[in-house]
Amino acid sequence: MTPRKSTRKSTRPAVRKTPRKSTRRWSARVTRTSDALDLDQGVFTWKDPKRIAGSLKRSAERSKRRKADPYRSALSMLVFYLNRAGKNLPAARRRTLQRAKDELRRAFGRA
Repeated sequence: MTPRKSTRKSTRPAVRKTPRKSTRRWSARVTRTSDALDLDQGVFTWKDPKRIAGSLKRSAERSKRRKADPYRSALSMLVFYLNRAGKNLPAARRRTLQRAKDELRRAFGRA
């Protein structure tokens, strides 16, 4: 048996795709305006993993708006940046941020 074709016309009007304003930088906005942590300016551009980890730890411990414990808040912000905002990072930057994750674990006594 072959499937039957519907002879009913659609009652919905044709939807025209209009060009939208680009929303490519949503992750940069999240990093800047996160409600959980007040990050230091340019924290993810620093070259020292220990300094990055220390800044994230301070921000997480001072925050009154976070929902999770400080370790989880700090690590999730770093992982968010690596996965989203840092999608096109050079290998050296990515390595530095990966090392910052290890330093963050040490800073919180989880390594």
